[in-house]
Amino acid sequence: MKILLISGQFAGGLGLFLLAVKLMTDGLKLAGGDALKDILRRWTRTPAYGLASGMMITALVQSSSAVTAATIGFVNAGLMNLYQALGVVYGANVGTTMTGWLVAAVGFNWKVESIALPLIGIGMLLQLTGGQTRRAAIGQALTGFGLFFIAVDVLKTAFEGLAGTIDLQQWSTGGILEVLIFLGIGFILTVLTQSSSAAIAITLTAATGGVLTLSSAAAMVIGANVGTTSTALFATIGATPNAKRVAAAHVTFNLGTGIVALIILPGMLWFVGITNQLLGLNQVPAVSLALFHTLFNILGIAIMWPLSTRLAAFLQRRFRTAEEDQSKPQYVDKTLTSTPSLSLNALVLEHVRIGTMARQSALDALAGGPHAVSNTLKNKSAIANLTQFCGEFIAKMQRDNLSADNVAVISGVLSISRYYNEIAELAAHSASIHGQMMRITEPGLNEKIQVYLDNASNWIKQSDPLWESYSEEHSKDIIKRIKHNYTQLKQELLVAGAAQHISVSDASRLLEQISNVRQIVRQSHKASRILYSLYPKTALSDVTIETPADTADADRPITAVVEKTASES
Repeated sequence: MKILLISGQFAGGLGLFLLAVKLMTDGLKLAGGDALKDILRRWTRTPAYGLASGMMITALVQSSSAVTAATIGFVNAGLMNLYQALGVVYGANVGTTMTGWLVAAVGFNWKVESIALPLIGIGMLLQLTGGQTRRAAIGQALTGFGLFFIAVDVLKTAFEGLAGTIDLQQWSTGGILEVLIFLGIGFILTVLTQSSSAAIAITLTAATGGVLTLSSAAAMVIGANVGTTSTALFATIGATPNAKRVAAAHVTFNLGTGIVALIILPGMLWFVGITNQLLGLNQVPAVSLALFHTLFNILGIAIMWPLSTRLAAFLQRRFRTAEEDQSKPQYVDKTLTSTPSLSLNALVLEHVRIGTMARQSALDALAGGPHAVSNTLKNKSAIANLTQFCGEFIAKMQRDNLSADNVAVISGVLSISRYYNEIAELAAHSASIHGQMMRITEPGLNEKIQVYLDNASNWIKQSDPLWESYSEEHSKDIIKRIKHNYTQLKQELLVAGAAQHISVSDASRLLEQISNVRQIVRQSHKASRILYSLYPKTALSDVTIETPADTADADRPITAVVEKTASES
């Protein structure tokens, strides 16, 4: 019966603890608003800044998972590189040690009720009167802090009762087996609760209640720290390559630190005892374990920090996707910046490749199909990365040594980059046009739109400056044709909408889409005319292309299909 009562007390204490941490985390994130994100974005210019911001924010919100998730988001958005993210990951691990110190604070013979109950009372008052304001979020966080201390006190009481009922000392063999057993218990606790804070709280209160020896509890702390890697591994399922790299860095840090801490565990416990004496800290297990947890994470930083550059480079080569390889420049290289002629030649060749990608993205959008949207989005991302890289490459070139002709080439390249980025954006927006066409029931209107799309596709193929029949005059003529076709189809849609043959909203969406298609053709030919005037023919003599197919039908008027159908009937 006593076992059941203690088990219920333990379960209730653990539930209170998890609720308290959730309230604190959610409340502080809401109260901080975008401030926490701003801190991460601004204070991660270097790994050292990232380390400090990771420690500070994790200690504040009591959730390394939230900080890691934000870090992954910034890496994906290009606001932070992987090397900078490593500092945040290291700092987040140190920041989690604040939980141990909060638990240890209960062990200083404080009267928990005198702290916790006022916090809960004030917090709930702010929540009830705050509505949707920041004041309510602060109240939620204060309520969480109050519950935190009560939960720790309940767990402490449960373990004090457990000390006389269950003898965990039977597993204390005094050797490596004991360490591995309690290491496994700490790991499993973290995996089951998905909270290293909960596992640390259980360990510290168990040690304070006399259930665990200091060495056994230290092994559990290491196990809990390693157990946090399970959360990172779960988060990588179906995640982006950048997310997997950040998670891999987290696993590497925690696993490496845990192994080193296990190897030197007796020495670390001796050092903790000496440090306790020097700092005048109370010789209680919770304080010693909190200090141990902090010291071995700091040790991890000391070990991993010198290896950060190599670790980032190693991870950058892992988890690569076809899209990332596509985003990697094939001609532009930073070693060329000191030689303008080679740099400019590489830039032009790179933009020939970008142009091919942009045209393919447009063709995928106009062809439709189940993968049209995903393909255009992938190409859009790849083109954005490539043009950004080329822009940074141009910025590094020695402008003082550039001739007027070279400056003109750079100006042309920058214009081409803008055109191809716009094509990729428009293609991503236009990939849904076939879905919108399915809503049209007006006889013949869908056929006219399809002819327009077919003409546009053929004209996009003819905008390749490497096509053997390409000429600037032909390119100008095509721009006139797409304008004529667009005007004709626009009038058809306006008439259909005015006559209520199609809804006004459908007409409006289709007008926007056909305008996007017209702009794609125009920008493609504008970019190609500049590119055609820039690239040296000799540099591209080994480039082979296919002649655009079905170009004979590209001059068909929009009414062609309708007329053909009428004659056949």
